[in-house]
Amino acid sequence: MKMDVSAVIAQMETGEQDAALAALQRYNKEKSQCFSFPSEEQEDRERLGKLVLGFLERDLQPSCKLACLETIRILSRDKSSLAPFSSRHAVQTLARHAAVSLGQGNRTPEMPDIDVIVEALKCLCNLVFNSSEAQEAAAQLQLVFGVAERLKQCREPQWNHDVRFFDLRLTFLLTAIRVDVRTQLARELRGAALLTEVLDATLGLRWLDTYEVARAGAEGQSEVPPLGRMETERAMEILKILFNVTFDTNRRKVDEVRARWDPIHTMNLMGNLPLPCLDVLLMPKVQQGSIEYMGVNMDAVNMLLDFMEKRLDRGNKLKETLLPSLNLLTESARIHRETRKFLRMKVLPPLRDVRNKPEEGNALRNKLVRLMTHIDTDVKTCAAEFLFVLCKESVSRFIKYTGYGNAAGLLAARGLMRGGGEPGLYSEDEDSDTEEYREAKPHINPVTGRVEDEQPNPMEGMTEEQKEYEAMKLVNMFDKLSRDHVIQPMKLDADGKMTKLEPHELHCLSQQPFINPHQDEEEEEEHSD
Repeated sequence: MKMDVSAVIAQMETGEQDAALAALQRYNKEKSQCFSFPSEEQEDRERLGKLVLGFLERDLQPSCKLACLETIRILSRDKSSLAPFSSRHAVQTLARHAAVSLGQGNRTPEMPDIDVIVEALKCLCNLVFNSSEAQEAAAQLQLVFGVAERLKQCREPQWNHDVRFFDLRLTFLLTAIRVDVRTQLARELRGAALLTEVLDATLGLRWLDTYEVARAGAEGQSEVPPLGRMETERAMEILKILFNVTFDTNRRKVDEVRARWDPIHTMNLMGNLPLPCLDVLLMPKVQQGSIEYMGVNMDAVNMLLDFMEKRLDRGNKLKETLLPSLNLLTESARIHRETRKFLRMKVLPPLRDVRNKPEEGNALRNKLVRLMTHIDTDVKTCAAEFLFVLCKESVSRFIKYTGYGNAAGLLAARGLMRGGGEPGLYSEDEDSDTEEYREAKPHINPVTGRVEDEQPNPMEGMTEEQKEYEAMKLVNMFDKLSRDHVIQPMKLDADGKMTKLEPHELHCLSQQPFINPHQDEEEEEEHSD
């Protein structure tokens, strides 16, 4: 016989812990797999929620406290049942049982009830995910500060996997939904450093020197064991939080990250992670010691590159599936010299094929150049940024590998249409040309990036007056298209950036002859003098 909500309410209203415990345990068992409830029971569920919250204010035995929290977790799955749990008072009550309330003075009980803490964290996660009121309350109560205090204890044995995991899950939800919480974590709590330390602890890393690291307990082993399931789950949550924090960092210029490391896109902080971290994160696929370049193990970088190319070949949801790995490779190449050189060797080998356009072909370079004209602005900018970094942010080298037409978007955005610009902070290395490229270089069209067949000169045989007539006709067509708002003519300003060509400027241009009608007379006078 099923436990009716009204029967549970009746037992709760007696105020007896034993009666309430029995009713709640039976109700929780029946509803443990429910994620929605009949609409006719909504009023009773809200009443039950208020009674359960009231019980949590009392001095309960642990089993009754746990049953109350389990009921809240079940009810908070359904958005129609959130009203009793979304108030500031309710969120504070749950935060106190999760031991993340600032009102507790950041003190943890000597013998914390782990099951109660985990259940309260699950309730908070449901509420923050489903309720805008609970999100606001959590932000006002600064729950992220309480969670951060426990994250700092990442190497202490008293907290089990569930506590650590749901601490991270709650932090992820708060930083994903609330920009103010994201900023607090990054600025006030030095979230980047904190989360990197938590990641080190999760991966079991032990730093032997500034650039030397080992897995704890794996010293002397030829093959480092892969991460376990629980460690993998926590590592994924940490990376998701880092994504949120660095996403806002790029736009708010959070002081914790150096300005020269601020990329246009997200995942900039991931580029700062030591390569051994990536080796561990990608472990069961990576075979240690299989690829070494310039004395540095490149297993993780090579694995990321293969992963990125597979996502690129699939062609579906590139923004969601491709950009995280591509951004990570971009920032790794920007910061790590050996990584950049390895990636350049794989992606931009010395040019030999100069008969085809850079976007034609099945090489990885061709695929990435095709993305530079993708309809999605984020995708094309990210692809261009990656290749630009591999070219050490050299305009001439970038055009050499992509063609001016494909490169124009990024160059215009950076004010580099005229070339020049501030060089990146990169080491010196050679850009040796192949014999095929040197022979073909004089015949390469810089716009298309390939050798073009010689085309007849369309103005051959024209008089100067005919050339001027054709030029003026073209200018007048541009002027008409501009006045009809079909196109927007542009010009390069002194800084090399594209700016609008105003109608009066185009009109003045159309009134000015391209050839001085008295030029021949003046030249004759000069010769006669």
